[in-house]
Amino acid sequence: MNSCKIAVVGATGAVGQVFLDIADQLHFPIDEIRLCASERSVGKKIEFRSQEIEVELCTPAVLDEVDFAFISASGDVSREVAPLAANRGTVAIDDSSAFRMDANVPLVVPEVNPEQLSMHKKKNIIANANCSTIQMVLVLKPLHDLFNIKRVVVSTYQSVSGGGKAPMDELISQSKDYLSGKKIESKNFTKQIAFNLIPHIDEFVDEGYTKEEWKMENETKKILDPKIKMTATCVRVPVMVSHSESINVEFEKNFDIKKVKEILSSAAGCKVVDERNNGGYTTPVEAENSYLTFISRIRKDYSNDKALNMWVVSDNLLKGAALNTVQIAERLIKDYHGK
Repeated sequence: MNSCKIAVVGATGAVGQVFLDIADQLHFPIDEIRLCASERSVGKKIEFRSQEIEVELCTPAVLDEVDFAFISASGDVSREVAPLAANRGTVAIDDSSAFRMDANVPLVVPEVNPEQLSMHKKKNIIANANCSTIQMVLVLKPLHDLFNIKRVVVSTYQSVSGGGKAPMDELISQSKDYLSGKKIESKNFTKQIAFNLIPHIDEFVDEGYTKEEWKMENETKKILDPKIKMTATCVRVPVMVSHSESINVEFEKNFDIKKVKEILSSAAGCKVVDERNNGGYTTPVEAENSYLTFISRIRKDYSNDKALNMWVVSDNLLKGAALNTVQIAERLIKDYHGK
């Protein structure tokens, strides 16, 4: 694999830090790395591969010097930095929602639709999908190929790390205050998150849905098939890391549940843990720090002969964000870099 020069934008954030860990663990080929963040982090030093690297602002001069810009920041930052990088010939791989629904920007999960990378030179920008979308389409793809998915109903149970470091810190502080009998303050959530659930992620949009629910529906259609009907309810839960999903899938064709388990057991990036006994399933705690997406509670929906239910869990900071970004870059270098 060819070595490259990269910039990590948002290097001090939760996903940025995990990206650096994964890039090191997977021996991602880096000749030179620039770590960028906001002004308040400039001058901070981060260790990467036994070197102390100083954080700097993401300037045009930095982007002129790198092959890839990995952006894990707010949508506003992405909308500014990604085109700036792309116009200089630097490929921007963006983790925000800013470009996901742009028809000229590939939205990629490498195990699902790697062929979409072929169009990356249209804008020199590649979009990373929403964390909850990624783990779901990993599971849906092999089933859709065989049985044709008609409709998906999903309820998500998303950890606080999906909102970044500040919500993680708030869950800790709220939990301490709750157990100490102190007054609880909510700064990063609409309501108390400690020992509670919040059926609201991102802002409200049309017909009472939230933007997070809209993302899951529209991204799934773009990645898999625009004909798939889908509805989602996204819930924030007091879990530090890993998102969980209860998924009901209706197919166009009849299916055999044993065949479904067989297919999912061989699906790339997935692991079936489905024992019919106490503890024979995967929880968020067990999925944390794993590159895999876990599938449990696979069973027929007895109210619909062509539907099934399953429970899907994955580390949202890994496959749901940083790992998927690294895998996109690996595939891009292997198939297209220098072409």
